[in-house]
Amino acid sequence: MRTQDLVRRHQPLAPVPDVGGPRDRPAAVPWPRRGLRRLRPFALDIAWAGFAGLNLAAMRLFPAWQTVPFLAIWVSLTVIYGFRLWRLQPTILTLAAVTLATGGIIGVQVIKGQQDADYLAEVPLIALMFLVMVLHGRRRLAATQERLTAMEQVQRVSQENLRLLEQQRQFLVDASHELGTPITVALGHAELIEQAATDQDVAADARVVTGELARLRRLTNRLLLLASAGTPGFLHVAPVATDSLILGALERWGHVPRHWRLGEAAEATVPGDADRLVVALDALLENAVAHTEPGDRIEVSVRLEDKNAVIAVADSGCGVPSADLDHIFGRFTRAEPYRSREAGGFGLGLPIVQAIAEAHHGSVRVHSTSGQGATFEMVIPAATELACRVRARRWGWGRGARSRTPARAG
Repeated sequence: MRTQDLVRRHQPLAPVPDVGGPRDRPAAVPWPRRGLRRLRPFALDIAWAGFAGLNLAAMRLFPAWQTVPFLAIWVSLTVIYGFRLWRLQPTILTLAAVTLATGGIIGVQVIKGQQDADYLAEVPLIALMFLVMVLHGRRRLAATQERLTAMEQVQRVSQENLRLLEQQRQFLVDASHELGTPITVALGHAELIEQAATDQDVAADARVVTGELARLRRLTNRLLLLASAGTPGFLHVAPVATDSLILGALERWGHVPRHWRLGEAAEATVPGDADRLVVALDALLENAVAHTEPGDRIEVSVRLEDKNAVIAVADSGCGVPSADLDHIFGRFTRAEPYRSREAGGFGLGLPIVQAIAEAHHGSVRVHSTSGQGATFEMVIPAATELACRVRARRWGWGRGARSRTPARAG
C-alpha cells in the first residue's frame, strides 16, 4: 500500500477537462484585424506615404510634367506635418528621405539631359525652407507649452489661495459663533455682579469686566461681519433714502460731545441693505470721534456725483498721516495719533466700511492732510427712477410695503 501511495504522489496530475462552453472562452481576434487596429493611429501617415510614392512615380514617368508632382510632394509634407507635428528625429529622417528621393530623380534626369541643372538647385532650397519652418514651429510649440505650464501653476496657486481664504473665512465664522455664547453669558454675570455689589471696589471691578466683555463682543461681531462679506446672503437689498440715513446717524451720535453739523443732504435713493449701510456709517462716525476731541467739528453729508450717492463724514481732528493713506483700510490698521480712546477701536471699522461699500458695487475713499482733519466718503451707485420701478416689481416693493427700520450696529 505504501508503494502504491508513493507512485500516486509522484505521478503528474491529469489535465482538468474544460467544462466551460464556447461562450466562456474569449473569441480569438484574427491577426489581420489586430494588425489593422495597431496601424489605425498611423493611417494618415501611411496615406501620405502612398501619395508621395505615386507622385515620385509620376516624376519618374513624366519628366515633362514633373514640376506638379514635385510641388505636390513638398506641399503635402508641409500640410501633414502641421497636422501630425512629428518629433524632431522622425521629421529629419522624413525630410532626408524626401530630399534624396526627389533630388535623385531630378539628378538622373539632369544627367540624361532631360532637365536643366538649375532645376536641381530647387530641391535643397525647398528642403531648407521646410527645415526652417519645422524649427520655428517647434520653438513656438515649446513657448506655448511653457505658457500652458505657467498658467497651470498660476491656476494651482490661485486654487490654493482660494482654499486658504475659504478656510480663513470659515475659521472666523466658527470662532465668532463659538465665542459669542460664552461672552454673552460672562457679560450677563458681570452685569449682575455690578448691580448686586455693595462694595464699591467690587462694583468698579465688575464695570471694568463688563466694559471689556462688551468690547470683546463687538470684536467678534465685526469679525463675523467681515467673514460673511461677499457671501450671497450678505445683503438684503431694498430702496434706502440717503438723507434719512444721515439724519438717523446724527440722532444716534448726537450725545457725544462734538460739534455736529449736517451738511448737504441730497434726496437720493440707493438700492442697498439699510442695516449694513448703518453699520458702515456708524464705523465712519466712530473713526471720526476717535480722532477728534470734545468741541471739534464732525460734519455728515450726502451729495449726488455722476449717478452715485456720496455719503461723507468730515472732521476737524488730527487727520491721517500721508504714510497711512495707502493701507488705512487694511484690517487691524490704526492710524496714529488717536486723540480719543473712548471709542475703543480695533482697527476693523474702516475695513468693514470698505467691505460694505464694495458689496453695494461702490467704493470708499479718503481725503486728508495731517493736522487738518479728514474726510471719508462712501460712494454708492444711486438708483434711477426706472431702476427703482423694476426692482419694486421684482422684489415686491409697493406703496403698502412697510419700511425697514435700521437697527443700530453693535
